[in-house]
Amino acid sequence: MDKKKKAWKMPHTYAIIVVLIIICTILTYIVPAGTYDRVVNDEGRTVVVPGSFHYVDKTPVGPFQMVQSIPTGMGEVAWIVFLVFIIGGAFGIINATGAIESGLGAAIKKVNGKDTLLIVFLMCIFSLGGATFGMAESTLIFIPILVVMARKMGYDAVTGMAIVSLGAVTGFAGGWMNMFTVGVAQGICELEIFSGMGYRLITHAIVLVAAIIYVLRYAKKVKANPESSVIYDIEAAGGADIEETEILEFTGRRKAVLLCILIGFVILIYGILNGWGTSSHLSSIFLIMGVVCGFVGGLKVDEVCDAFIAGAKSLTFGALVVGLARAMVVVLTQGQIIDTIVYGLSSTLDGLPPAIAAGLMVIVQTIINLPVNSGSGQAAATMPIMAVLADALDVSRQTAVLAYQYGDGLSNQLWPSSGVLMAGLSIAGIPYEKWLKFVLKIMVIMYVICTAMVMLSVVIGYE
Repeated sequence: MDKKKKAWKMPHTYAIIVVLIIICTILTYIVPAGTYDRVVNDEGRTVVVPGSFHYVDKTPVGPFQMVQSIPTGMGEVAWIVFLVFIIGGAFGIINATGAIESGLGAAIKKVNGKDTLLIVFLMCIFSLGGATFGMAESTLIFIPILVVMARKMGYDAVTGMAIVSLGAVTGFAGGWMNMFTVGVAQGICELEIFSGMGYRLITHAIVLVAAIIYVLRYAKKVKANPESSVIYDIEAAGGADIEETEILEFTGRRKAVLLCILIGFVILIYGILNGWGTSSHLSSIFLIMGVVCGFVGGLKVDEVCDAFIAGAKSLTFGALVVGLARAMVVVLTQGQIIDTIVYGLSSTLDGLPPAIAAGLMVIVQTIINLPVNSGSGQAAATMPIMAVLADALDVSRQTAVLAYQYGDGLSNQLWPSSGVLMAGLSIAGIPYEKWLKFVLKIMVIMYVICTAMVMLSVVIGYE
């Protein structure tokens, strides 16, 4: 009897990181130890002194030290872990009220029949969600609705999927108020959280416009000629059997919840502009916003508590991967080879203009997102290295964060290791290779835009 060949599956992220920790430990025995001199600059930030690298005696990390690096790493980034849990819990309460889901559903019904307006409006809304509260898993709720609606309007499932997925990813990558990516990366780089927002807003707007134009052109082409659909064979066969999700009623309470969310974000922006840049400030605002929204939405005390726990639980993977990824940095630091690695990277890039070096950082972060498909985890693992590398290359740390957020955020639409992407494609009934055929061109366009903006940030002295 013929045995079916098993398809290759990406190993679990935790397993990949543990293997990387072991590799880092082995490297402490192989790579020469070295260090840069460091000073505290006028902003109170500890930075390396370019050209000060020198070799020191080896301090290889033993097996037990390697295991200890995991709890040590958890402790070093405890503020990130608990911030993720608190914000996740707050949005768990908000989601339990049904306000966001019902509000979007009401908006869809209101502009139904106005095809172009509907696509533009929804992509802007999903993009805003990605940019502010890191809308990712919650997009899955709307994929069945948008796929069914797209087909009713004469489009295909890819159009419906793109409205949700590309809309959200432009915001997630733009991330000017995404605590899980930009906030974490800036905190690690000793930058004020959400600083440099204006430049990120400009890039976000440009990328969003490019994505909207691309989706509109594709949708128009499919409507004029259904055979031009990348999944024409699937659509011609009747498409995947997708049951339209029932939208919750947009009640007065749910409208009030959305108002509370709006007020909460206004207060958050006001606070950021007035120096409320610490994680305790931000997590407190999100916590208050979540609890207030829960009671305004009609939840009882026990329901608020349960929703908070459910929300925090949903982000356990992302929160813990931050500490696990940090263990790599702990091992490299204890072995005194992190600066040697940075020195090697900077030597490779030596002679290149800082703008070109910054652009290459985007490519590096994109590749890293394949095995470490967690925004917060990737920030914890890479930003300690990238921050020092930026110092050595005379590139601002703000630019290093830009390179991270674009490399991480955009590649979520490409790599099959992205759980949200693969789940969405499964719901929509779109094979991964068909999606890749559709999305590859716009991803190249967005990467060119974002890389150009990273390089421009060096030219204009973005701090």
